[in-house]
Amino acid sequence: MSFNLQSSKKLFIFLGKSLLTLLEAMIFALLPKQQKNVAGEIVLITGAGSGLGRLLALQFARRGSVLVLWDVNKEGNEETCKMAQEAGATRVHAYTCDCSQKEEVYRVADQTYKAFLPAMIANDHGHLVCISSSAGLVGVNGLADYCASKFAAFGLAESVFVETFVQNQKGIKTTIVCPFFIKTGMFEGCTTACPSLLPILEPEYAAEKIVEAILQEKMYFYMPKFLYFMMFLKSFLPLKTVLLIGDYLDIFHAMDGFLERKKKL
Repeated sequence: MSFNLQSSKKLFIFLGKSLLTLLEAMIFALLPKQQKNVAGEIVLITGAGSGLGRLLALQFARRGSVLVLWDVNKEGNEETCKMAQEAGATRVHAYTCDCSQKEEVYRVADQTYKAFLPAMIANDHGHLVCISSSAGLVGVNGLADYCASKFAAFGLAESVFVETFVQNQKGIKTTIVCPFFIKTGMFEGCTTACPSLLPILEPEYAAEKIVEAILQEKMYFYMPKFLYFMMFLKSFLPLKTVLLIGDYLDIFHAMDGFLERKKKL
């Protein structure tokens, strides 16, 4: 009898909390959550020397953040540093670092997930942002290696979030960003057959929306919004139907015209 009462009580609490979370989500869908203030907050950006990294740095600079900029390209990173100072950053620190080399990361500063997460946990304060990709949500023809890295990034960020949730670290936020192709030059030559549904994104627009998602503390942020619908369909439709949709949208040939960038010597 006691076991049945406990089970019933647990079920009612679960249903009540579930209803409240759904109502909260509906309210924030209609009334966007207020953006948090990041003035004076330390923001570490990897790949800050160009492209999306530079644009994100400038977005946070305008909001008065303290910037720590990492990039393997010293010249590009220093240029971003100057631009961020002009844009209003409280302080800016630029470091030359190849984030693909573990030794380099630890040489520059102990600020990787493994190294700085304990400090965040100790202070119950911080925000981890993972720039994944739509290629971290679905496999893409001709992009297997990139998909693998982005699936891994998504999984790592989501797993770390779950760990902070279990440890009741409510002050540590996570945002996982999954955009479609962005015009940064990385995917030069790639195309979209449905620009109204899957547009190739302008870098400035993408950076602005990503920062808005971070400041509103969104957990998952996909661009364009059509990706949410695609992931919903993928979750329950038969595989053959999903493949037919992909074929109709010509997604499987998006990489056909890809022009790989030559590495600088």
